[in-house]
Amino acid sequence: MKAAVVFEKGSIPQYTDFPEPEIITDNDVLVSVKAASIKNLDRARASGNHYSADNEAFQPKIIGSDGVGYLENGTKVYFFSKKGSVAEKVVADRQLVVPIPENLDFSVAAALPNAVMGSAMGLKCKAEMQQGDTILINGATGITGRIAVQIAKLYGAGKVIVTGRNEAALQSLLELGGDEAVSLLRDDEGFKQKIKEIHAETPIDVILDYIWGHSVEMILTALKGDGTFSHKTKLVSVGGMSGDHIQLSSQILRGTDIQISGSGLGSWTKEESQLLFSEIIPGMFPAATEGKIKIETEVVDLEYIESAWNKEIQNGKRLVIRI
Repeated sequence: MKAAVVFEKGSIPQYTDFPEPEIITDNDVLVSVKAASIKNLDRARASGNHYSADNEAFQPKIIGSDGVGYLENGTKVYFFSKKGSVAEKVVADRQLVVPIPENLDFSVAAALPNAVMGSAMGLKCKAEMQQGDTILINGATGITGRIAVQIAKLYGAGKVIVTGRNEAALQSLLELGGDEAVSLLRDDEGFKQKIKEIHAETPIDVILDYIWGHSVEMILTALKGDGTFSHKTKLVSVGGMSGDHIQLSSQILRGTDIQISGSGLGSWTKEESQLLFSEIIPGMFPAATEGKIKIETEVVDLEYIESAWNKEIQNGKRLVIRI
């Protein structure tokens, strides 16, 4: 079969022949793949630089972590697999397979789940978001941040504040459900003051963060308590595009009712992971067919994976490989 395969760490995936997968256990199902999205997770795992690949011995492997296609009985499905997904056929665990509405486009179905995972799991499981909560999405102008805005509204957020550097993309989030935009291009003091003003007017219940780094330092400083009672705020880290480290004053933790956690592979309990495939992702596909969640894609055929791998994709779009 044809597949996109990485033969060495850091190398570009090759369009090549690869042995067809085999059914080994009763939990295995064979999927004829029709599309698979390419994400930062997939690039990091392909290079061996993602934390989930730290203990793996590198060997030639099919890239990708999830995709969409047909089961042998003709059922249209989404699947997740650590064995790769950008190939004509893939074996997946039947517990990590979700049916897709027949009228949902394959490219949308392939692009949506990863963007949903961190945000929906962060909001529902880590932050235990409630109806009417005020949500701050830091670094919301990327593809996953755009989905997070829509999911927050879908889950009943009372107010959604968005931050980002791309002014045009930031303003477009107001059309997707964002209520107020704060530019990260402001000077530090101006940014912190704006967050303070928002927090005083409508206390921030949840911070969903995609970029970490200096912007998170500023947000935490803006929320810092003054020794009196403070509002409980939950900060959930979903990404680290601005770096993996921050400086965190212990005074912020002692003087502020702040809870910090993460949402990603390894942070979810077994029960939460089951919820992802039994409730969260299955609920997002109908929302997409009804237009309640929108995602844009750029589709490239499998044979062009080498040129597409490092291609600059328009902001707000997800690269999808058609198979």
